[in-house]
Amino acid sequence: MSKRFSRMAALSLTLPLIAATFASCGDDGTYSGVNSNSNYTYNYKTEAEENYSPNTVNPNEEYNYVEEGGFKDPKAEPLSTFSADVDTASYTNARRMLNEHKRVEPDSVRVEEYINYFDYKYADPEEGKVFGEYIELADCPWNPETKLMMIGLQGKRIEQEELPSSNLVFLIDSSGSMASYNKLPLVQTAFSMLTDNLTENDRISIVTYAGSSETVLEGASGDDKDEITEALGSIMASGGTNGEGGIETAYALAEKYFIEGGNNRVILATDGDLNIGKCSEDELTKLIEKKRESGVYLSVLGFGTGNIKDNKMEALADNGNGNYSYIDSVSEARRVLVEEMGGTLFTIAKDVKIQVEFNPATVESYRLIGYDNRLMEAEEFYDDSKDAGEVGAGHAVTALYEVKVNEPNVKGTYHGIELEFATESTTEASSDNGRDELIKLSVAYKDIDTDEEVYSANLYGMEKYNTVPTQGIKLAGAVAEFAMLLKGSEYAGTSSFDYVRETALAIGGSNEKINELGDLAQKASSLY
Repeated sequence: MSKRFSRMAALSLTLPLIAATFASCGDDGTYSGVNSNSNYTYNYKTEAEENYSPNTVNPNEEYNYVEEGGFKDPKAEPLSTFSADVDTASYTNARRMLNEHKRVEPDSVRVEEYINYFDYKYADPEEGKVFGEYIELADCPWNPETKLMMIGLQGKRIEQEELPSSNLVFLIDSSGSMASYNKLPLVQTAFSMLTDNLTENDRISIVTYAGSSETVLEGASGDDKDEITEALGSIMASGGTNGEGGIETAYALAEKYFIEGGNNRVILATDGDLNIGKCSEDELTKLIEKKRESGVYLSVLGFGTGNIKDNKMEALADNGNGNYSYIDSVSEARRVLVEEMGGTLFTIAKDVKIQVEFNPATVESYRLIGYDNRLMEAEEFYDDSKDAGEVGAGHAVTALYEVKVNEPNVKGTYHGIELEFATESTTEASSDNGRDELIKLSVAYKDIDTDEEVYSANLYGMEKYNTVPTQGIKLAGAVAEFAMLLKGSEYAGTSSFDYVRETALAIGGSNEKINELGDLAQKASSLY
C-alpha cells in the first residue's frame, strides 16, 4: 500500500471520529449536548431558537436584507450599472435548507447567485479576447406583458497546464462552532481534494484560528501531498473564533511566499461565526480592503448549518477580490475546488463592471433581476478606483432583465456620461430617435497583468429575439422564478414551483444540476 493511499485512508477514517468527538462542542469550546462526565444529555437552546418554527432556519443564522429593485423608465434612468458576480453561495445554501425540510430564509436569496450556478453553454471568446458576449430575448414566462433579456459574458478558458503557479494559504476556522460533521471534517476533505491537483511549483501554507491563530504548515511544495494531508488531518475544533488574528497570519504567509505573476490567494473556510477581535461586518470589510492592496486574493468557502454568518462571509469575499461559495457536500467541494478549480482560483479580469443603456424609443421599462447589492452609480462605470467583481478562468456571468418593449414605431448625457440613444434625460415622452436598437452593452475590467482599464461596447436589437426560446434562456428563466418564489418577490407574477420542476425535467436530460433543480422545486412546493 502506498504512503499516499495510507494517508488518505487514515484521514477518511479520522474525519468521522473528529465529527463525533466534537459534534457537541459550542463556540466557547464547552459541550452543549452530551455531558462527558455523566450519563445524561441536555439540549441548550437560545431564546431565539426556542421560538422558531421547525420548518424555518435557525434564527442564529445571519443574512442581510437588500431591497429588491423594480422597473425603471429609460427616459429617466437610461443606464443600468452593476458589478459582475460569479458567487454561487446563495443557491447551495438554499439547497441545504430545502434538503433539511426548511423554508428558505428570504434574505438569504440573491437571485443572481442562483442564475450563475448553472452553465448556459456560451461560446468561448474570440482569440485574444478575455470575454465573449451572448444576448437573447424571449417572451417572459411569468409576465405576458414583458420580454426576458439574457446577457451572458463568457470568460476565456485556460488549460490546466497553462495555469500559473499557486501560492495558497488554507485559512481554516477551527473554533468550537466548526465541530459538527458538515463543517471541519468537510473542510478537511475539500482541501484534501484540492491538494490532489497541486504540483511541485505550487506552495501551500495552512493556518488555523480559534481563540488564537496557529501556523500548521508553512510554504510546503504542492508535491508534498502526504505532509499537507497529514497537517489537515491533525486539526481539531475547540475554542472561540479570532478571525482577525487568522486573517493577519494568513496574509503575512501569502506575502512571504508571494509568486510574481502567480496566483496568490487565501482560501478561508468557515461558518462565519467570528466572535473575538474585529468581528463586525464593517470591521472585517475595512480589514480586507487594506489586505487586498498586497495583491493577494481571498476566496471564502462557507460550511455548516445553525449559526451561519452569510453576511460576513459575503462581505469578506466581495472586498477581498475573491469569490464566495457555500459547500454543503463532498460533491459541491469537488465542483468548486476540482472541476472548476480554474474559475475558483485563477482570476482573468479584475473589477469587472457591466453597464446597459436602454433605448427609450424601443424600451418602455426594464428591471434588472437580482444584483441588488451590486448596483453602481452610472459614473462609477468609468471610475477605475471603484472596486467591482472578479471573474475566474472559464467562468461566465449571466444577468437577466425583464423588459417591456415599445411597439415598433440626438445624443445627450446622464450623470455626465454621453448617451447613445437620447438627446436628454427627461421623464417626458421622447420623440422617435430613429434608432431601433434595444440596448448598448458596455463592459469594463482591469487587465490582470497591466492593471489598465479595458472598455468595450456593442449594440443589440430585436434581431436577438427568439419566438422559440433556447434551452439556455428557458433554464435561466426557471431558475429566476425559483429564486423569486423563495424570496417572496412581488415581481414573481405567474411563477410556480410546478413550472420550475416541469422545465427542469423537460431540459435536464443527464445534467445532474438541472435535474436537482427540479427535485428542489418539488421539495419547496411541499413547504410553501
